[in-house]
Amino acid sequence: MFARTTRSLRTVSVSTLRARLLSTLTIAEHSNATLNAGTLSAISAARQLGPGPINVLVAGAEADVTSIASQIAQVDGLTKVITVANTAYAKGLPENLAALVAAEVKANSYTHVVASGSAFGRNLLPRVGALLDVQPISDITQVVNESTFVRPIYAGNAIATVHSTDPIKLVTIRASAFAAVELAGASTTIEASTNDPNVPKSSEWISEEITKSERPDLGTAKKVVSGGRGLKDKANFEAVMYPLADALGAAIGASRAAVDAGFCDNSLQVGQTGKVVAPELYLSVGISGAIQHLAGMKDSKTIAAINKDGDAPIFEVADVGLVADLFEAVPELTSKIKA
Repeated sequence: MFARTTRSLRTVSVSTLRARLLSTLTIAEHSNATLNAGTLSAISAARQLGPGPINVLVAGAEADVTSIASQIAQVDGLTKVITVANTAYAKGLPENLAALVAAEVKANSYTHVVASGSAFGRNLLPRVGALLDVQPISDITQVVNESTFVRPIYAGNAIATVHSTDPIKLVTIRASAFAAVELAGASTTIEASTNDPNVPKSSEWISEEITKSERPDLGTAKKVVSGGRGLKDKANFEAVMYPLADALGAAIGASRAAVDAGFCDNSLQVGQTGKVVAPELYLSVGISGAIQHLAGMKDSKTIAAINKDGDAPIFEVADVGLVADLFEAVPELTSKIKA
């Protein structure tokens, strides 16, 4: 006599299988208990990778961690917010933070790590890549699928589609290319990590000088006015650009030439070696339009330019252009906006 054995098979959909395989760790960027808006764009990009858990890592001093984690926990669709309170990670020093991120990835088998493409993300993920022996993919503007991404190259003059075969994808995103998720009042679980490697401090924060302004932040502003070499000196920059920015309710930016000449702080630099912005309105004043500058602003929805040189390269990308002496045109424009 032979006994008959019956086996039942359960089919699993491709999407369910992918959800089991994919898991993403998003790195929160923050400063003095203030969440950087680029983190919300990074979460938006993480959602596009496909189904699977999305966790957010918040590391820093205890007071900062508590405040930031509470804010992020309001985002819908997150699996959990992971906190690490350790003074070694205060100020987001990448030399210290990289070991923590690598430890989290190994302990939880994350397939993706996502961060904003700010100075913070650009400093951190290459170090994490070295520890994990994988190649970071920087400054992406589109997620094709979980292993394929679109990013600009050659100062934005060419677009590359990059496919990664690494088991762990380390990705920094261009914040302006991904709409920030909203703090929708959710109550995501917050839990402390047990994977802190407690590495000795390899770097230490000494001091900082913060430029405070009531104007909108350059990286996230909907309107930006930028000044260039044509303003001639710092006094002219402040006398011409500040009233214009205030009249428009805009952030202030600058070309590298203006920053190098000392017209303004380097935190205002727009371009390949500065900040990449994509506001609804970008008004260029006295900027010729070098390729490095165009790389930082040509994705703006509307570009306007004022320059006395009608052959300036900026006019090739501008939607609206005015060939005029900026010292006459800008004060007149400012007075009409105020009126």
